[in-house]
Amino acid sequence: MPARQHCAVLGDPIGHSLSPTLHRAGYAALGLDWSYDAHQVGEVDLADFLDGLDDTWRGLSLTMPLKRRVLGLASSVSERARLAGAANTLVLRAGERAADNTDIPGAVAAIREKHGGALKSATILGGGATATSIGVALLELGVDRVELLVRSAARAEETLEVLRGHPSRPQVTIGALDEAPVQTDLVASTIPASAQSRSLVARCAGADVLFEALYDPWPTPLAASAGDRALVGGLDLLVHQAALQFEMFTEHPAPLDAMRAAGESVLAERAASAPPTS
Repeated sequence: MPARQHCAVLGDPIGHSLSPTLHRAGYAALGLDWSYDAHQVGEVDLADFLDGLDDTWRGLSLTMPLKRRVLGLASSVSERARLAGAANTLVLRAGERAADNTDIPGAVAAIREKHGGALKSATILGGGATATSIGVALLELGVDRVELLVRSAARAEETLEVLRGHPSRPQVTIGALDEAPVQTDLVASTIPASAQSRSLVARCAGADVLFEALYDPWPTPLAASAGDRALVGGLDLLVHQAALQFEMFTEHPAPLDAMRAAGESVLAERAASAPPTS
């Protein structure tokens, strides 16, 4: 009997991750005897973790703070991961580690699922690796003007460099999260819910599309303000990027509906058991 194949998601913190739920639901739907677990791994531990894997391992999903660190530990890096300067996926085959970024095509698919119109301008709240990938996705969708709103300009330097260096040559500026006006077609948030002040949410009221990268807690203040505007949620992004990872790891088409339903079920359970807010 062939050895059981293994995959996992790595990050720190990692206890909130829905990735095991989504990937396991995919395995169950296709009758695959694979495992997928969550491991708390920080930047200093990543190399040792990778070195300890045997040939039954087929893939890893990477979340913060590992998306940039993993590039230096990969055997090969895809063009989109190189462009974003970050990878959320490591495909393991025959001793090779192939780094890729499914956040970019996952974000494109998630946006197009909720909004089919043209997008020319975007504001991104935050400047980390997730902001970079979403920014690249927006440029691929035709956005030519991006403003990054951040608390620390220094922490957004890599994202600023990546977006300004994109082949489409967009206009990319940086502003203060606490005070800059928001006058764009789309707002994408990669910041914690606790950082979404009433003032910030109010400044985002004119955007036609809201993209909230978080899925827990849900809804965030920004997501709750959507009303009848198009809202792309963190689960939308997670499901689409996970489906692409699933196909890379298993070489089977991903059962997208089963993966989404599993994620929705767990989030509903979490919401039902959460203490009431005052």
